[in-house]
Amino acid sequence: MAEEPISFISDGLKIAGSFALPASRSDGLLPAVVILHGFGSHMDAANVKLPAKIFNDLGYATLRFDMRGCGHSEGTPGRLICLEQVEDTRHAIDYLLTRKEIDPARIAVMGSSFGAAVAVYTTAVDPRVAAVISASGWGHGSRKFRGQHHEPGAYEKFVEMLAEAKRHKAETGTSMMIPRYEIVPIPNRLRGHVLERSIQMFDADTAQSMFDFEPENVVHRISPRPSLFLHSASDSVTPVEQSVAMWTKAGAPADLHLFAETDHFMFSEANERPRNVLADWLKSYFPAR
Repeated sequence: MAEEPISFISDGLKIAGSFALPASRSDGLLPAVVILHGFGSHMDAANVKLPAKIFNDLGYATLRFDMRGCGHSEGTPGRLICLEQVEDTRHAIDYLLTRKEIDPARIAVMGSSFGAAVAVYTTAVDPRVAAVISASGWGHGSRKFRGQHHEPGAYEKFVEMLAEAKRHKAETGTSMMIPRYEIVPIPNRLRGHVLERSIQMFDADTAQSMFDFEPENVVHRISPRPSLFLHSASDSVTPVEQSVAMWTKAGAPADLHLFAETDHFMFSEANERPRNVLADWLKSYFPAR
């Protein structure tokens, strides 16, 4: 696998990325997969790099990148707006279409967590995407937050925080900043997956954007292109019902796999089953050759 640092422009911002060709390749144009990182993370996260290696080993080109405001990309740090991330992903596809090695009819998108929500929405609205893979994803922001803030009174406190942020912006003209784990709680045992250079403080507009984002309402537009939904059966971060609901609303062909002995960061954990399921699904629905 030969990685190439690249960049592309999205809404006037320079987006940093990494493009890789498979180590061994046959003649002809290659299929490619765009891999999206999670909430406030970056393209060097393990649940981005490890899937990228799987794809490269199987004969796919890959493109991973830092969303605007994340990692080494331009943009306001901590301001992550869902539809803007969709635009970054669509511009990543624009970039792939400039590469002479890539088959323009065989570009897929994969995301984890927040990146999975963006991947599903992007695929629904962009017919250039041939297939989508969602890992530990979500499709309905307000219902997701209710499941994540599940302690008595926690969801009501979260909603009041969003209302307070709106009042603050109306009065001051500036956005209130919110710590990462007040938006998306993560158990202490999993916080080691939140890597250095991940964002820790977020513009309140980020939380409101996520609250309002509902990819499950457009997921039906993906069919007849294939979709794969992967989720831990006991996800400590994103409720499993989020992937179940998206799969229920997706048209055929759509596959759903729930895994025991994994948690939210399934591709950077020890269990091999998600990787094996991914490889088998690719052979049937998005083969490298």
